[in-house]
Amino acid sequence: MSAADTPIENRTYDEIRIGDRATLERRLTMDDIKLFAVMSGDINPAHVDEDFARSSRFQEVIAHGMWGGALISTVLGTELPGPGTIYLGQTLRFKAPVVLGDVLTVTIEVMEKDDARNRIRLYCLCRNQQGKTVIEGDASVLAPTTKISRPRTILPQIRLAERAQLHDLLNAAAHPAPLVTAVVQPTDPQSLAGAVQAAAKGLIVPILVGPRERIHAAATAAELDISDMRLEDTPHSHAAAERAVALARSGEAEALMKGNLHTDELLRAVLHKTRGLRTARRLSHVMAFDVPTYPRPLFITDAAINIYPTLEDKADIIRNAIELAHAAHIEHPRVAILSAIETVNPRLASTVEAAALCKMAERGQIQGGFLDGPLAFDNAISMSASETKGIRSEVAGRADILLAPDLEAANILVKQLTYLADATGAGVVIGARVPIILTSRADDALTRMTSCALALLLAAQQRQTAAA
Repeated sequence: MSAADTPIENRTYDEIRIGDRATLERRLTMDDIKLFAVMSGDINPAHVDEDFARSSRFQEVIAHGMWGGALISTVLGTELPGPGTIYLGQTLRFKAPVVLGDVLTVTIEVMEKDDARNRIRLYCLCRNQQGKTVIEGDASVLAPTTKISRPRTILPQIRLAERAQLHDLLNAAAHPAPLVTAVVQPTDPQSLAGAVQAAAKGLIVPILVGPRERIHAAATAAELDISDMRLEDTPHSHAAAERAVALARSGEAEALMKGNLHTDELLRAVLHKTRGLRTARRLSHVMAFDVPTYPRPLFITDAAINIYPTLEDKADIIRNAIELAHAAHIEHPRVAILSAIETVNPRLASTVEAAALCKMAERGQIQGGFLDGPLAFDNAISMSASETKGIRSEVAGRADILLAPDLEAANILVKQLTYLADATGAGVVIGARVPIILTSRADDALTRMTSCALALLLAAQQRQTAAA
């Protein structure tokens, strides 16, 4: 019998003896913290803002004893005495902070019984995984006198926007060595902070490329310590892009990261015929999205570089996306080639190109994944929709990669998911000699770090492929 099938049963006042004990063990996650904040209205940054709480000034104090107090209440209401217990009061002393990731063991023990009023006083103790006492005190309850046994209520799954799939990508990138990354024009606090945070996470070793005075001014404004980082002084953004590309050509940098300059400005240096980072493959941008209603990472391409890609361009765009999916440990990615319909119609060029791309995959011209198309968006991501249309393939209803017909369609799709589906994504440019991390000033810390993680995973994959 599973825990879910075991009923909750109380212990009546007469069944309880002094010295009886009950325990509960629970790991503190950011979901716990934020759900508690939602219910209580406690939005103290030291509790709910992970980056804020991890600063040295707050010594990683992310949660307070109220969460531990809630666990004590859980033990009293479900174990000892259990259902029917009326909580009368408590006196708790918070002796040490509770930190994200801590495993708390909550123990309660019966100390006194009041037969005249059916009241019980219990000693309450919370210890962390190191055995250190974090909460101590006592609780008074009115114990039930009637036996109660009830099925365990199956609570609804509550998904907070914690970006579990992006966290998985970060965890996957915890093993390769940090990527030496030329950060181009980090002259605003946001782009510089993104580089510093990624470095602190062990994802990159930044080389800051741009005007020295402006970079230091950004560091001062954001209260960032960049004293141990290499800084390449350049007069302006054009020169910064060219210097960063030169560092990559010479092997001193293993990736590029966009800072406070236009994407076109950076790519112009990357695509220079003699001094750039061109390869035989076309450049393309791939976004790895965490969509709360989709069970796996969703890679979308290309919403940033190729405006009206040709059939040959789309073949390279797919190859790039498959390569990134492999780097993210998706062994056989499923590629859905999107159009407005799921049948080939000569008047709709995207359907004809989709069919041609699938035939290219059959003949071995595109390898490493499963392709299907044309597929409408619903048929690509919904098993129900694809089955209703009678579409049966390895891809339909469970795509890992979505290839949009053109940049306009991809851009609309990306923004729809972001603003209507609470999705968030991290992106990287593939097809150059080194990965290129494109970030926006609007990106949060997790998105910036995940973009760096994708580049790190991609570089590790490319080294492995080259060595094979």
